[in-house]
Amino acid sequence: MKFSTLKPIALLALAVAFAPQAFAQQNQNLSQVWVADQGDGTYINPILHADYSDPDVVRVGEDFYMSASSFNATPGLPILHSKDLVNWTLVNYALPRQVPLDHFAKPQHGNGVWAPAIRYHAGEYYIYWGDPDFGIYMVKTKDPLGAWDEPVLVEAGKGLIDPCPLWDEDGKAYLSHAFAGSRAGIKSVLVVKPMNWEGTKTTGAGKLVFDGHDAHPTVEGTKFYKRNGYYYIFAPAGGVATGWQLILRSKNPYGPYEEHISLAQGDTPINGPHQGAWIDTDQGEDWFVHFQDVEAYGRITHLQPMAWKNDWPTMGEDPDGDGTGQPVLKYKKPKVGAKTEIATPAESDEFSGADIGLQWQWQANPEATWAFANPADGKLRLFTAKLPDDAKNLWDAPNLLLQKFPAAEFVTTTSLKFTPNPKLKGEQVGLVVMGMSYAYLALESGEEGIYLNYVSCLDAEHGKPESKKQLAKLGGNEVQLRVKVEKGGICSFSYSENGKEFTEAGETFTAVPGKWIGAKVGLFATRTTHTNDSGFADVDWFRVGKE
Repeated sequence: MKFSTLKPIALLALAVAFAPQAFAQQNQNLSQVWVADQGDGTYINPILHADYSDPDVVRVGEDFYMSASSFNATPGLPILHSKDLVNWTLVNYALPRQVPLDHFAKPQHGNGVWAPAIRYHAGEYYIYWGDPDFGIYMVKTKDPLGAWDEPVLVEAGKGLIDPCPLWDEDGKAYLSHAFAGSRAGIKSVLVVKPMNWEGTKTTGAGKLVFDGHDAHPTVEGTKFYKRNGYYYIFAPAGGVATGWQLILRSKNPYGPYEEHISLAQGDTPINGPHQGAWIDTDQGEDWFVHFQDVEAYGRITHLQPMAWKNDWPTMGEDPDGDGTGQPVLKYKKPKVGAKTEIATPAESDEFSGADIGLQWQWQANPEATWAFANPADGKLRLFTAKLPDDAKNLWDAPNLLLQKFPAAEFVTTTSLKFTPNPKLKGEQVGLVVMGMSYAYLALESGEEGIYLNYVSCLDAEHGKPESKKQLAKLGGNEVQLRVKVEKGGICSFSYSENGKEFTEAGETFTAVPGKWIGAKVGLFATRTTHTNDSGFADVDWFRVGKE
């Protein structure tokens, strides 16, 4: 594979409800709860203890760029940057709004962006992804840190997922993909299709290149490569939490393909190691980036060394020499030519700059009135938004501002001031742990002042009602809200009116995943009535740490 040199990094404004923070600012926000780089030339897995599922990576010169599934969250298609495959920062999004815009104006849990493939071709970066309800999309740009072009629908259709392009040396282009049985009515098969050189549309019917029903059920997640005259399709099989990494190879893009398992759990605690990116370094090493499903914490990201023998890859370590590797828990860092530094995606946010952090995503395409950075005061202002008339609980609320769980154990604390509309009752703002079940602490405006409630909702996905417990009537309108997350996703909520002593909510909540994603933590501001002048919360800061 040949690569060109990337022009110097320059971060441009992102056309979304809020613009990204400067890259240099984010580099200073080193996580207090998970750092993979051990500072001694080694790293530990996962390299990202956060839900960047179905990761794919491209190298251009000394720079690595990763994208991942974002499903219904907005903005979508995160862009992460690294110099060494271990230290990553979140630097952009390629999809400011989910398309079609109106469809994604309300929560579409589990839908949207599935399993993207990021590639560099003819001086431009391309990302392809499958939306299981609409088809295969593509966006591209010359600057991954700037604005990306509007999405192009490469092929419309139900259940077309996990696409990956390949531009061949002979001037032909191809697209591989899989099928979502829930929409297509077929699954566990892979196809390859001809595509125009511009990468904007498929130009013929797909050829069936692999059927996994017998030995590799639920084969999907295609990544298409060419090496030493062989066409390779990297494809996970066996299921998200229980599967393995399958490698297919052929001298012809349409097959027939031979098969080989390059990575499986083996004697390690890393279940279902598969679906990701083969990537090389400028020093000639090969590596594989993949995910592991850990339930409430989502699909976290691992890095495996990779070696070729007889034109077959083996990933991780291979203690019995059978060509099928198992994941490493700790390993020496990749050799790269670039100068590197320890870095992690941002988690805490002081809201002190002109924009809020890239770690935040909405549960649906946002409206302009939901939130504003307020740099003059160094705060984020959240206006209460009316819940949809048919909303049964917060699962149906589009205006949840959330970020990924960053580690197995962490503490999140936020400081806010609530200014409700005195003519309204039932406005509320709070700190939420969100999944198919959820819990939160919230300030609610009542007849005689502001009340603090602890609320939980089990099986929110199926419309079950909330259970509310009133904890206190506040003396003022400023409070700090906290949630402590322990191993197993055990969440303990507490609050403080003086910023020193915290009072426990008295109950614990066990976080659960969302639809195809891990649990998230974040903020919300809602009301149930119409108004021309909603109340608001000024959020001073949101901090993630060990205590």
